[in-house]
Amino acid sequence: MIIYGKQVCLYALEQYPDTITTVYVAKKNILPKELFHQFHDKIKFLEEKWAQSMSKGGNHQGILLEVNAFEQASLAQMKQSDFIVVLDGLTDVGNIGAIVRSAYALGAEGVIATGVKQLNFAAIARSSSGALLAMPFRIQHNIADVLHELGQVGFTSYGAAMEGEAIEHVTFAPKRLLLLGSEGKGLSKKARAKLDQTVSIEMKHAFDSLNVSAAAAILIHRMSYAVK
Repeated sequence: MIIYGKQVCLYALEQYPDTITTVYVAKKNILPKELFHQFHDKIKFLEEKWAQSMSKGGNHQGILLEVNAFEQASLAQMKQSDFIVVLDGLTDVGNIGAIVRSAYALGAEGVIATGVKQLNFAAIARSSSGALLAMPFRIQHNIADVLHELGQVGFTSYGAAMEGEAIEHVTFAPKRLLLLGSEGKGLSKKARAKLDQTVSIEMKHAFDSLNVSAAAAILIHRMSYAVK
């Protein structure tokens, strides 16, 4: 798996050195001296045209890493958590990465993507600023099965919906999951049929909704602290 961009690459080098097989450098002095010496044997210098080719035209900022293939967490591992974020049909890797970043920063313990069969993990690693490397993440296609299995081990499910109860009035169960629908379609019928409760973010001005990743950050923060 190839990831690129200064922030995510430096994070991976510092926090997950054992996952890195090759460091591709296309810009002089992009690496701090300590990291340059630490990874000296794995560094390969690239011309700009090859860096552009490897990043498929993306903004590599002079550094790319080849890292081990991303290993998904098991559902059994997820069941041991207290707070999980479940994505219902989200496909945009920018939004998914931003949600993973917020989830990791604000206290969720895992993310499950449903309604998709595969995702570009390298792109999610970039858009999450490297948080994907630290966050248990799993693709589980059928949302109804996920909610059923998590409900069987004690999870209370809360879905984000415009008509839901305002989050400032909700106290959340100790073992809980937040379900986020896609921006275009919202929560699916299958998901709504399995939910315990819907929650919302009260708007101060007349406006349809927030971007799903912005809404996720607000909801995750609230659900991390307002616990029974």
